[in-house]
Amino acid sequence: MNPEGIKQSLEDSGLRCTPQRYAVMAFLTEHRGHPTAAEIFEAVNRVDPRSSRATTYNNLRDLVRAGLVREVAVEGRAARFDAMGTRHHHFICDRCGGVEDMRWYLVPRPDSGALGRRVLRECELILRGLCEKCAPQSPAARARKPG
Repeated sequence: MNPEGIKQSLEDSGLRCTPQRYAVMAFLTEHRGHPTAAEIFEAVNRVDPRSSRATTYNNLRDLVRAGLVREVAVEGRAARFDAMGTRHHHFICDRCGGVEDMRWYLVPRPDSGALGRRVLRECELILRGLCEKCAPQSPAARARKPG
């Protein structure tokens, strides 16, 4: 997303485009690795040391609430953040904690009676297991692997 696109998305979401908020959003749109809040703070602070840890964390909270950023909860580890570009699901590795984007497909909505008076906005999947690096390989796959 270009600088004007970032500014426009912030304004369209009802958020002021402060330099610190812009820096957080710009970092997330440029880096697809699902960084933690601490990693975002460190990266933003290298560019603009005036941004405090609290400001960075508050901006992340505001961006999540505005629907511009998604917080991906990783059990037992720090949450990771993802700029909402194209819709996608996530796969989280139980061993290394890596977070990968997965192709989006529609998830069936629960029957309306199952939700009571709740209002459902969206169904999102988080798949958990072992990533390709951590998954044990079959003997046939190991035999084909060079090395």
